[in-house]
Amino acid sequence: MSESLKKNYEFQNVYQHGKSYANKYLVMYVWKNSLEKNRVGISVSKKVGNSVIRHRITRLIRESMRLNDCMFNSGLDIVIIARAGAKGRSYSEISSAVMHLAGLHHIVKEMVE
Repeated sequence: MSESLKKNYEFQNVYQHGKSYANKYLVMYVWKNSLEKNRVGISVSKKVGNSVIRHRITRLIRESMRLNDCMFNSGLDIVIIARAGAKGRSYSEISSAVMHLAGLHHIVKEMVE
């Protein structure tokens, strides 16, 4: 189970030291922490939309992270920033965007077939 990043200095640390990848809907920063668990921070600016839209996008991202939690490597600080393109997108689109960025970062465990 992952925790949340809440403090500004925690976000700033990931921004300054972490590596970032982006796609149409999201930007993901990843930085290794010294903990056994992942910590996730989600940022949706006012440019994306009003509070209802911003909270909906936040919930979609959080749910995607929760359902795919077992697939992520542990010991990471992850910050996900929503872009304006995420406005009005479905859960499946947001979830696939999260997993696409996780694949680019190589932080997803390999699937055994």
